[in-house]
Amino acid sequence: MARRRFQNPKPVRRGQWWEIQYRQDVFVEGKLRRVHKRVRLAPANVPEREARKLAQELLRPLNQGLELIGSATNFQHYVLNTYIPLVMPTMAKSTQARSQSVLKLYLLPAFGNLCLRELTRRPIQSFLVSPVLQKLSHESRDKIRDVLSSVLRSAVDYGLLVKNPVEGIRLPAEKIGRRRSKPYVTPQQFEELLTRIPEPYATMVFVAIYTGLRVSELCALRWNDIGDSTITIDERFCRGDWGAPKSDASNTTIPVPRDVIERIHRLKLLTIEVKAGKGKRRYTLVTSDGPNDLVFHSVQEGLPMRDNNILARHLKPAGRAMGMPWLNWRCLRTSHAVWLKLAGADVKDAQGQMRHSRASTTMDIYQQFVPASQRSVVDRLSSLATTAIQ
Repeated sequence: MARRRFQNPKPVRRGQWWEIQYRQDVFVEGKLRRVHKRVRLAPANVPEREARKLAQELLRPLNQGLELIGSATNFQHYVLNTYIPLVMPTMAKSTQARSQSVLKLYLLPAFGNLCLRELTRRPIQSFLVSPVLQKLSHESRDKIRDVLSSVLRSAVDYGLLVKNPVEGIRLPAEKIGRRRSKPYVTPQQFEELLTRIPEPYATMVFVAIYTGLRVSELCALRWNDIGDSTITIDERFCRGDWGAPKSDASNTTIPVPRDVIERIHRLKLLTIEVKAGKGKRRYTLVTSDGPNDLVFHSVQEGLPMRDNNILARHLKPAGRAMGMPWLNWRCLRTSHAVWLKLAGADVKDAQGQMRHSRASTTMDIYQQFVPASQRSVVDRLSSLATTAIQ
């Protein structure tokens, strides 16, 4: 195909509009073709000089080489043939599942028929403020924006776009009264929760709340990671996917209460009964405690745990029975952060225990507002002032 030339078509008044016609490269059935495109610039009552300026602005990306030939690729074609097979395998399995759901339910129906170059800030912003998305929570809309940004950022990496148009796009502010603190398990609720969950899953919950480990890190714990009063986090497992922890800050050794270490070693002494037809079979919870053996594994086959199975079969039913339908693995990690706050932990100490790269993540996302804790601080402040006056 011949090289594109500088285009400067003269606006033509047709009926009640100023229009221009120019050439543009598009992909038709997988083949690159050059077509003529006619676009309305402005109403006919606009002066010709202004119409010329609008035409120059419209064609500026094309004439300056800011619009690459690859940008003519269809969005759906790019997602199905490049993003999903090449980019998604680099993500965690849980991230892949949620991203595919967002693409199927929202992004492909909205942008599937457009070229990559047609996804500019205006249609993207219009989509994010549309009535359909306003019905969703702020967190869900934020995830949709993140997935779209990931797709277009990969298009930049592959040389199909010059810039990611999602950068700088803002979401509508949350409505007043909709912002809620993330729920957490109180120490009183925790005791009852453990009685409603069988072993070894009760111990997993115990370790999760007292250490703040993510469930993927719990599933990857090996016996050589368990110290006398510490736990080393250097691996993660999520639904068949082994890998390094989430970040460099997550890959570390943390101090833990002695009770946690004792509870983990107690698993070696426990056996459970599992129904097998009309009878029952007895299994030991720890079949082998070699340095590289898993601490938590499936009871019957000794395979790595699947977090979603434990959540659906044990954690969620226990939560519903206690009036806590929101109970999940993330909630246990949030509970650890809140308990650190209740214990009077310094912000930097809490950040280190949660293994966050930034203290703001610990404070703004995980450590929730606790009225009793705030009241205690206010009372201590009052007594401090009284002592100073005396």
